[in-house]
Amino acid sequence: MITINEHYLKLQASYLFSDIAKRVAAFQQANPDKEVIKLGIGDVTRSLPKACIEAFHAAVDEMANDASFRGYGPEQGYDFLRKAIAENDFQSRGADIAADEIFVSDGAKCDTGNIQELFSQDITIAIPDPVYPVYLDTNVMAGRTDMFENGRYKGIVYLDSTKENNFVPDLPKEPVDLIYLCFPNNPTGSTITKEGLKVWVDYARENKALILFDAAYEAFIQDEELPKSIYEIEGAKEVAIEFRSFSKSAGFTGTRCAFTVVPKECVAYDRNGKSHSIHSLWNRRHCTKFNGVSYPVQRAAAAVYSEEGNAQAKELVDYYMRNAALVRKEMTALGYDIVGGVNSPYIWIDGKQDSWAFFDMLLNKAGVVCTPGAGFGSCGNGYIRISAFNSYENVEKAMKRIKEALS
Repeated sequence: MITINEHYLKLQASYLFSDIAKRVAAFQQANPDKEVIKLGIGDVTRSLPKACIEAFHAAVDEMANDASFRGYGPEQGYDFLRKAIAENDFQSRGADIAADEIFVSDGAKCDTGNIQELFSQDITIAIPDPVYPVYLDTNVMAGRTDMFENGRYKGIVYLDSTKENNFVPDLPKEPVDLIYLCFPNNPTGSTITKEGLKVWVDYARENKALILFDAAYEAFIQDEELPKSIYEIEGAKEVAIEFRSFSKSAGFTGTRCAFTVVPKECVAYDRNGKSHSIHSLWNRRHCTKFNGVSYPVQRAAAAVYSEEGNAQAKELVDYYMRNAALVRKEMTALGYDIVGGVNSPYIWIDGKQDSWAFFDMLLNKAGVVCTPGAGFGSCGNGYIRISAFNSYENVEKAMKRIKEALS
């Protein structure tokens, strides 16, 4: 008899964004003539940078010629992209990351979900609340939690991120082995200083813990004093893995390209206390379960680091940050407390009521889709997240509708 992985049965009935999609679909069916403006999920709306498109086309032309055709590529990524990433994203900021410590993939979501396969089932995990659901759900699937009760899974150490700590969680009060951190944060838009990040790195070194650092939104950091990489912190290479993506920084949500950095110094331990290279383990997992990102996509990603591509990608980021500034301005004027939208494309708003109730009100009265904070965890209840990913015209229209709905 074939049996299932019963840990899947612990998962909540549906995924946050599936719930949102169902409510939006029901609204559109009931109101077919009403335009809906979506400021919910973080999906970009503008086209790829011109430099990326040109590189994409050139690479496709190579694939059309026997002499330049490429079949299977290296699972870890082509050297031309790994070197460009290492030099531009890390070495230029004083972070000593080598090209062969970078693993190119088809998405940071996949990597943050897959990385937990390397670690034993009985480790203690610390996850912020509110949080991007993938961190939590993949560990539920792996069997590292008990059942879901009173809004939380037993067996997880939750790191409360609240107004009182500026949405930057405090160190856990009990020993933990694996720590998830995300800055600029999804969903709150909060950021962390170098001093604040050093506290976490020092904790991990002292406790032989590991930090999984999601930096998918680093391109939106405007303040040069803020760290874009955890490897800007001394000692982080020993205790941290970093995840990044071209999805938001260069519009690759539908093109799919990201990368994970696993330094060679980074180790984990067996039951006898012997250290093992996580770099080697991830390389083995990557080679076994992943066939690599296509050559044309990697050429397009590498074009981001050209002079033209860099300028064009920055223009995209600036465009979305202009949207974020407008949302901040209008929601603040309406009397709401705001976090994010300065060094992040997400604006975290204290809705002063139940998250789903506020979501339904904005959908039904304004035709605007946001994301209810409760979907990100218990500490998110009462908040909503508005995304800056849409056209400026639509954001203007959405803010006007929200103002009318709330007046």
